[in-house]
Amino acid sequence: MSVLVVDVGTSGVRAAVVDADATIRLDVRREVLPDTPMAGLVEFDASVLADAVLATATEAASQAGDVSAVGIANQRASTIVWDRSTGEPVAPALGWQDLRTVGECLVLQADGIRLAPNQSATKLAHLLDLVDADRDRDLAFGTVDTWVAWTLSQGAVHVTDASNASVTGLTRAAASQAQEQAQAQEQEQAQEHEEVGESGHEGVVWDDAMLDRLAIPRSVLPTIVDSSATVGEATALPGSPVIAGLVGDQQSSLIGQACVRPGLAKITFGTGGMLDVCVGGDRPGFDVQGGAGCFPLVAWRDSNGTVWGVEAIMLAAGTNVEWLRDDLGLIATAAESHDVASSVDDTAGVMYVPAPLGLGTPRWDFGARGTLVGLTRGSTAAHVVRAVLEGVAHRGADLADAAEADTGYPLASLRVDGGMSANPTFVQALADATQRPIEVA
Repeated sequence: MSVLVVDVGTSGVRAAVVDADATIRLDVRREVLPDTPMAGLVEFDASVLADAVLATATEAASQAGDVSAVGIANQRASTIVWDRSTGEPVAPALGWQDLRTVGECLVLQADGIRLAPNQSATKLAHLLDLVDADRDRDLAFGTVDTWVAWTLSQGAVHVTDASNASVTGLTRAAASQAQEQAQAQEQEQAQEHEEVGESGHEGVVWDDAMLDRLAIPRSVLPTIVDSSATVGEATALPGSPVIAGLVGDQQSSLIGQACVRPGLAKITFGTGGMLDVCVGGDRPGFDVQGGAGCFPLVAWRDSNGTVWGVEAIMLAAGTNVEWLRDDLGLIATAAESHDVASSVDDTAGVMYVPAPLGLGTPRWDFGARGTLVGLTRGSTAAHVVRAVLEGVAHRGADLADAAEADTGYPLASLRVDGGMSANPTFVQALADATQRPIEVA
């Protein structure tokens, strides 16, 4: 059996054919970069993304000859709205890093509702206000997994999995099955279906109270399905293989790093930095945000039930290295940051706070900005580059400390992946900052 994996990240699409022994036989990639029309705004053309998905997936499936199923992994919380009848996006999609709804989040926070602008909730409300203030058009909403499944099924499948749904800000934890059954005895059959929703067991369902607060009609939402389940056919691909898996990229990384038992954690240092801890079958003790700034989420859901996780977030990780390369011109390539940084023994007192998009866990200060201090006449490009790498490493330590505080699990070691994990200087700085063994994918 071979599986076609469509992996949609922040900066590109990858279609890989994975054989039964986990060998990657084919790997087709295409760059799809988001636009930044002004500071704090991150958007992309969902039609261009769909074209890239179809091109890479068709090329990989055609070369493979035969694939049994399609799995989708994706950047999470990016928000797409389209017209059901035409299948065309009605506005630019908003990337997960987009901060245009900070003001709305602050207003909600004053009312006791904690949402972050990097979640889908306020992004979706913003797009609906923009294109359909009266909420009377037949529109569909989806995160990237939803959009890819819709594209591959030629509009037949409108779903999201529990791992992606749980980071939108639009769900609530479902009651246990016994509680749901007790509630069902007191409710009409239609209401029972709506409350239990698409979940056949404990997990997450759409939160009607949040939908009402943001004036989001339930009709635009996809069906929440298991992370591992057949949801339809990819009729746009040769042979129409079944779509049998959807999962958010950070949760897929958690599984791929074998962090599938409570207390095991990984950090992905890509465009941003996400630390995820598996906490098992019991939902974390906080609904929205822990005292140390971590979020509860669904790690994955299948026929056996829901496995929960907790996530700590760094809004900018590799973004800082891109800044060194693209804007300051201190390095020619991201890989060169290791060579330049390792040419000096330390930063000579230069320090960097990696907050070009604000600070996530534990402080959640979207007004914070990147800071470079300690410069002297003797400071060199190498000192600055090293300070940036060490600054990201120290934020990694912040995430680890917060995750320990909010889960109660001691993180004896950290497994890391993502582009920055290939940088030896950075990985050593992370080990020094966290005082933990680092296991590189």
